[in-house]
Amino acid sequence: MAKRLLMGNEAFAHAALESGVGVVAGYPGTPSSEVIETIAARVADGSAQGAHVEWSTNEKAALEVVAGASYAGARTLFTCKQVGLNVASDPLMSLNYVGVKGGCVLFVADDPGPISSQTEQDTRRFASFAKVPVFDPADVEQGFAMMKAAFDLSERYSAPVIVRPTTRVCHSSTFLDVRDRTDARPADGFVKDDSKWVIFPARAYRGHLEIQERLACIEEEFSGNSSSCSSEHEDLSLFNPVIECGDAPRFGIVCGGVSTAYALEALEFLSQRAALPSYRFMQIGTPFPFPDKAASAFLEGLERVIVFEELDHVIEDELVRLVGLRAMQGLSPTRVCGRRSGDARAAGENSVEDIFERLERFFARAELEEEGLSGLDLEAAIEEQVAPLSEAQPASVDLPVRPPVLCAGCPHRGAFYAAKQALRKMRARGVFSGDIGCYTLGNAAPLDAVDTCLCMGAGITMAQGLGIVEPDVRQIAFVGDSTFFASGLTGVANAVYNQHDITVCVLDNSTTAMTGGQPHPGIGRTLMGAQSEPLSIEAALEALGVACIEHANPHRFEESVSAVMCAVKHVGPSAVIFRAPCVNLIKSEAPVSIDAEGCTGCRKCITSIGCPAIGFDGTKAYIDETLCVGCGLCVQVCPFDVIKQN
Repeated sequence: MAKRLLMGNEAFAHAALESGVGVVAGYPGTPSSEVIETIAARVADGSAQGAHVEWSTNEKAALEVVAGASYAGARTLFTCKQVGLNVASDPLMSLNYVGVKGGCVLFVADDPGPISSQTEQDTRRFASFAKVPVFDPADVEQGFAMMKAAFDLSERYSAPVIVRPTTRVCHSSTFLDVRDRTDARPADGFVKDDSKWVIFPARAYRGHLEIQERLACIEEEFSGNSSSCSSEHEDLSLFNPVIECGDAPRFGIVCGGVSTAYALEALEFLSQRAALPSYRFMQIGTPFPFPDKAASAFLEGLERVIVFEELDHVIEDELVRLVGLRAMQGLSPTRVCGRRSGDARAAGENSVEDIFERLERFFARAELEEEGLSGLDLEAAIEEQVAPLSEAQPASVDLPVRPPVLCAGCPHRGAFYAAKQALRKMRARGVFSGDIGCYTLGNAAPLDAVDTCLCMGAGITMAQGLGIVEPDVRQIAFVGDSTFFASGLTGVANAVYNQHDITVCVLDNSTTAMTGGQPHPGIGRTLMGAQSEPLSIEAALEALGVACIEHANPHRFEESVSAVMCAVKHVGPSAVIFRAPCVNLIKSEAPVSIDAEGCTGCRKCITSIGCPAIGFDGTKAYIDETLCVGCGLCVQVCPFDVIKQN
């Protein structure tokens, strides 16, 4: 054992390896990517023996890989971010009905904010929908323990289990004792059994009954009432701890996930400011199946409860349900406050500061209502009592706004600019359908070349729908090379099958850039560095029936414009493959230079392509040599030929 400073995702990876995981598969997506990368590094240096780890083509493929390995008795781990579970939802729903053999854990990282996602969806809701047990850690240490418990629970009940951290847990750090070496647990192989592994309707019916039965047993374990809670298995009710502060408390605070840590810190600050009334605190670390008995016992004697969680009002709804059941039994009611009542944030991340103020209001409101205040008088009195955690005001400084932009020298910039200029030369109207990746930033000024963005692969098929309604408007769809293989092929097939007149621009920069430069099927190299046959984008397009396929280096402006014009003029599905490596993969060229005397200050270089390496001092453009990679696009844009390639 060795004590190491670990990021949350590294800790989850170590926990999986120490649990004997044998097969790991996923698809890159912030904030989940480091789990697989950590496991791959351990396998590569020999400290993790017997484990197979891969980046799969997409999340659906990854979950099906781990499902098959689990059927053969291996302990398996699937990883993705929250929106990735949408892609994997088809196998997930059936997998829970069929069940598993080796422990099967789904690591699904949610992204409140969102910080790097297109939705704030809550995987706890998905777990309930799919009837899959879920763990919701408050911090890295608890996440480490939950990951191990999830493998054990999955194997005991022959069911998949979800571990659902949020971004702050994934990317915070702490010291943990971890093993220097781990070994994958041997798998005992697949045993044929049509009545078990083949999901005919009759098997699905039996599977549904099995799900209901095991969820009832797991709820007992989560509440600490099950005979299964023996010395052989971890007491899972410890993930739902209760803290009693003071005698005969009337107030309760319930938290889920990282909000638990925020609330405990906020309570510490509050207690330093003034004496707090007695209260009872509970963390719900196992939100599904909900620990009814433990939560009902927590509610005993409480008049008011406030709930803090990210993101949906999952715990809040369950507590309201329990309050109703308790009322039917003649027990005293409890008022539940949270998102539904407006006492907690409706969207976005919680924070210590926000919870501090809301707790202050919660206690003040109860006290003032007991004094008989109501309505506007009550609200005014609350405002008088409540003060923010910090009285310090931010300095009155006008900070410059820095919107997200494509990197200096990014090949996507040239592709976007060429597509727009091609339509301008053709005097044609166009709609640019974007996709998920670095190239979503093509939406920003001055490029303004992403008009829609829905989800991975949607740009190709949305362009088809737009073209049906507006056949006189040119439809151009942008998709990255990794996304093309992950979720773009079916869209291309649909375009060919139904003869939609669209142009697909494949932005091939030889990596999955947005999530950290992971490989994909078109690279010819696996996660572990093994050489494989690279899948050809051209061959895939040809096989799907695309008759017009153009090629261009996006750093060569005229070549790129010509390629787009040829493709757009073609009637029916066409494609342009823009091929140039991500600037983070290659050695930079010498930066370009500007002839200051010749520069007229027209700012064409800035207003056309918006490269962050080009600045303006008020009268002249200049090059930031620390950013410029010498791609040469600005050289071709300058109308006065004063930017030179060195």
